[in-house]
Amino acid sequence: MARYAFERLIQAAILLLLVSMLGFAILHLAPGGPLSQFALSSQMSQEDLDRIAHQLGLDRPLPVQYLDWLWRMLSGDWGTSFRDGEPVLKIIGSHLGATFELMATATLIAIILGCWIGILGAIRRYSLFDTLATVGAMIALSIPTFWFGLVAIYIFSVELGWLPAGNRHTVGDGSLLDLLHHLIAPAIVLALVETAIWARFMRSSMLDVISQDYIRTANAKGLPAWRVLSVHALRNALLPMITVAGLQFPTLLGGALVAETVFTWPGMGRLFLDSIGYRDYPVVMGILMFSAVMVLIGSFLADMLYAAVDPRIRVG
Repeated sequence: MARYAFERLIQAAILLLLVSMLGFAILHLAPGGPLSQFALSSQMSQEDLDRIAHQLGLDRPLPVQYLDWLWRMLSGDWGTSFRDGEPVLKIIGSHLGATFELMATATLIAIILGCWIGILGAIRRYSLFDTLATVGAMIALSIPTFWFGLVAIYIFSVELGWLPAGNRHTVGDGSLLDLLHHLIAPAIVLALVETAIWARFMRSSMLDVISQDYIRTANAKGLPAWRVLSVHALRNALLPMITVAGLQFPTLLGGALVAETVFTWPGMGRLFLDSIGYRDYPVVMGILMFSAVMVLIGSFLADMLYAAVDPRIRVG
């Protein structure tokens, strides 16, 4: 088990290094840059732009900039924002809570609703419910998250007036009920695609389990259907879902970025887009690396849990 974990950690470290190199190169080689914001001013001379570039370290060769950034990041200094002058870690930390609230709520909704739909669909295979659930999942997977968000705003905010159109709090009101009121729409929109994925995987896993010989034996012994389902089938059907939970984290992060933008939710996704618009390289790279670390941690934990319950994984 220790060797398996060590191998996964080495793979994760190499992948993180490749992500940092690729992200740094793409960001700095893209058209424009931090100086483009200053160049718009007619009062800025070329000497002023050169001085600012020197202060920001942008006049050095790209490999030198990357190695300097990598060393400082490994030392705990993730840099300073070009726009705000604040430490990158402080800026990310101030937006992390909002993103965590949104992702945790959406994940909880997706797991509960998706597993329920998947289990019921497997038990009632080819029924009307199973057909409707399959069609609904395909629709949810095919339509972009931002479209769901815009439709939700139009129906529940503009037409019905039931939910706020955006933001995390009402101005002057920071109560828990107000937060939950603002959280409902973006969390449900973000959970739609996740629910469809969980439902499809859970249905396939449950169908595979209930076709096994030990399930038929349990039924032949006259055990109650609820006991066969909850004790024998469900526990084994949930094992593959451990891997699904880890692998769904990148999809959840991408969906959170879109949902936060549509609902003006002050999380890391919205911060990421704003930072790209301002060419705030340190913040963009900080969010990129933080997200990559979170994705790899989720994948690593899923691998470890699956290896713990199924020794064949680590042996192979």
